[in-house]
Amino acid sequence: MTRKPDTQPPSRGRKRGLVTTGLCLLTAALLVFPGLVPNTPGRVGSLLETFLPWLGLAVPALLAAAVLRRSRLAAAALLLPSVAWLALFGGTLFTGAPAEGAFTAVQHNISDVNPDPGATARALARTDADLIALEELTAPALPAVEAALASGYPHRATRGTVGLWSKHPLAGVRLVDIRPRGIGEGWDRGLRATARTPEGDVAVYVAHLPSVRIGPTTGLASGRRDESAGLLAEALTDEPLDRVILLGDLNGTLDDRGLASVTSLMTRPDTGFAFSWPARLPLARIDQILTRSSQVTALWTLPATTSDHLPVAARIRL
Repeated sequence: MTRKPDTQPPSRGRKRGLVTTGLCLLTAALLVFPGLVPNTPGRVGSLLETFLPWLGLAVPALLAAAVLRRSRLAAAALLLPSVAWLALFGGTLFTGAPAEGAFTAVQHNISDVNPDPGATARALARTDADLIALEELTAPALPAVEAALASGYPHRATRGTVGLWSKHPLAGVRLVDIRPRGIGEGWDRGLRATARTPEGDVAVYVAHLPSVRIGPTTGLASGRRDESAGLLAEALTDEPLDRVILLGDLNGTLDDRGLASVTSLMTRPDTGFAFSWPARLPLARIDQILTRSSQVTALWTLPATTSDHLPVAARIRL
């Protein structure tokens, strides 16, 4: 019996391999150069940067595609996004346990609909942190929070819906106005205080930037947040003290270009993912602890409270 010649196009497998190879190259490029993605329309660039670590999930999917297509070229190209992801985020996979006796700070958005703010505050008090910063601190919740923190934290400052509790004396407490245009009086979500620590004075800022919304037609609606970040950056620029700690719900990740006005002034803590939101399935860290002229040496999340955010804690070398 005569065998019929193979009439199937020989380039079909190669084309599939080329598609997978192209996707490998694209993934690597997006990881290394997310700024190339334009922010208009819909602030797509910021949306990509918000969830940038999760782009690593493309690597196993591309590996499976390369294996199914038996493409050596695609398998070789897969090295690029793998190396890019490890270079950017590999170090965050290896974080040590917090050291005892170090200066520590806790940041937590306790939620304005928290059913038990007192229990949340007691859980934070058990961390024995030097500083505790809270956002979405409503007037009805304040008495329970104050009662829970009073014994361990004799010094406190509140402005609007943000508050700071400290083991160390606080001075120079003032409101930091970060209201975007169109927001009326009473929207107070920023404060500044001087913490008189054993290592010297430290300027402490607590801020809660406006929320963002993600929609199919609007994309990432972050205009007000970005504007508020610019106002916070102005306050940080004018800060006379060298050492600064910023604690807050910035409603964005450190990779989001919309927060660049703030993050460019502070030291980035490359010490762990510490995804803080949403509490049930954390996808991003939008609760930040940033420093200037000092260093965050460890960053981690605390067990869930009755808030929709996880608390974030940091060890800081002043």
